[in-house]
Amino acid sequence: MDLEEEGGESLPARDRVSGGRALVPGLHFIATPIGAARDITLRALDILREADVLAAEDTRTLRHLMEIHGVPLAGRAVVAYHDHSGEGARARLLRALGEGRSVAYASEAGTPLVSDPGYHLGRAAIAAGYPVYAAPGPSAVLAALTVSGLPTDRFFFAGFPPSGGSARRKWLRDFAAVPATLVFYESPKRVGEMLGDLVTEYGPDRDAAVCRELTKRFEEVRRGTLATLAADYAAAPVKGEIVVLVDRAAERVVGAEEVEAALRERLARMSVKDAAAEVAGLLGLPRREVYQAALELEKDR
Repeated sequence: MDLEEEGGESLPARDRVSGGRALVPGLHFIATPIGAARDITLRALDILREADVLAAEDTRTLRHLMEIHGVPLAGRAVVAYHDHSGEGARARLLRALGEGRSVAYASEAGTPLVSDPGYHLGRAAIAAGYPVYAAPGPSAVLAALTVSGLPTDRFFFAGFPPSGGSARRKWLRDFAAVPATLVFYESPKRVGEMLGDLVTEYGPDRDAAVCRELTKRFEEVRRGTLATLAADYAAAPVKGEIVVLVDRAAERVVGAEEVEAALRERLARMSVKDAAAEVAGLLGLPRREVYQAALELEKDR
């Protein structure tokens, strides 16, 4: 019986080869284009052509990509594996691995496991003792870093922020002092609000970049300070996939008087915990040290 998208038990074994060699059994993660279809690698196409079982975050996207590059399904179904698939789809793929099959999994776009449901599939395969392989390729994170003009020696990928204002500001605050270029994904509907929150939490002068529709026809990269970019996007709705990058905070010596003044101003309207968290993020200081200073000030009030 063929393995179906919504059910089934197994797929007929095939004597497949890839690049002149048999495609080894195991889970093969494939990076897929984030825009331009020609960005897929030759190795990824080989794996898609020769794998016993195909799985994808978006089955329509993978089918279309295979059609563009002339890769036949050859009687194989494409198993849907996404955030709403449940345990059943993962169990079927693990069963195929247990039968000694080769399973290819493709993200909807970009590298699997980066803001992608493939993480749990990979963890389950590793826990069960099955080999896991990666066919590297397109990545919105790395593409954005390449064109941003910001430092690439160290970077921190934070993913999508919360959608709500207060929750987003609190979430952003945790990364304020990270000594690396920060990389975020964001919805085009919320990018203006997010940039405004970045100005509030990180200050107006940090260098940043907003990358939109990378590798696509209307690719756009805007660079400037957070204040400049926030103003640009405040009243200008945009469309497409968005990556926001922010440079690390400039290193500076913070004196005790500056810390005390910042804490006193916030303690007048905030709890000790919240005041310490905000000042620590703003000044790039260890939260525990600032919290202790806030406790001492609170005792003297």
